[in-house]
Amino acid sequence: MKTYEKAPAKINLMLDVLHKRPDGYHEVEMVMTMVDLADRLEMVELPRDTIIISSQVGYIPLDEKNLAFQAARLIKDRYDVKRGVHIHLDKKIPVAAGLAGGSSDAAATLRGLNRLWGLNIPMIELQELGAELGSDVPFCVTGGTALATGRGEVLHSICNPPQCWVVLAKPPINVSTQEVYTRLRSDQISKHPSAADMIAAIQSGSFQEVCEQLGNVLEDVTLKLHPEVQQLKEAMMRLGADGTLMSGSGPTVFGLVSKESKVPRIYNGLRGFCREVYAVRLLT
Repeated sequence: MKTYEKAPAKINLMLDVLHKRPDGYHEVEMVMTMVDLADRLEMVELPRDTIIISSQVGYIPLDEKNLAFQAARLIKDRYDVKRGVHIHLDKKIPVAAGLAGGSSDAAATLRGLNRLWGLNIPMIELQELGAELGSDVPFCVTGGTALATGRGEVLHSICNPPQCWVVLAKPPINVSTQEVYTRLRSDQISKHPSAADMIAAIQSGSFQEVCEQLGNVLEDVTLKLHPEVQQLKEAMMRLGADGTLMSGSGPTVFGLVSKESKVPRIYNGLRGFCREVYAVRLLT
């Protein structure tokens, strides 16, 4: 028996950090949605009690460090599943990019194994399992567009933003999310983006208002550590993007583009700055 799952990338339309919590995490408000850039997972049941991860790329771990492996082990342990699985990851999402590629793989693994093994786990329970693996996993379990609060695991679904093109560009650097949050001083944030204003813009259906409400307080940290991310944002705007923002802790920058005719110019122009450039649509 086998099953397939798609694991789309997410972007943050807004990301605010309110304060540091007693448990060491940060209290956040984020509006997240998904784009049509996705990993694809093939899950094949094995008769022996083991987990095997494979991939066509050589730069991701294929052992306990892989979130898909952790998701499979969690669901096996929690529901006493004695069967095994071979998970093949067809990777398309850049790693360490602020696009939740690993989290989306974990979420897809939870969904796929739930179906493969006939466990009939409710979606809310899959989200709770996902929260044990990472803050972005619960959102990736269900996808769509949502306001995320708490440490990112408390979700409130909202309507999808107006359809548009999204150009993603990842410079050839890796950013440590932990380092960015460690350097962030939430009491010194000069301007907080508004989740309420972003949600109102989405609900109004105004693409222009959505672009005006883009904001990410982590940019101040990452842009100081990596000036090339700022240069990428500026280049994207100069080439004609309607709104730009760094996703998550970076380093990927995305541009929202209303007109398809502008996409080739932006895409080709950014290829002069970095190799990993993608032109996709919002996954609405």
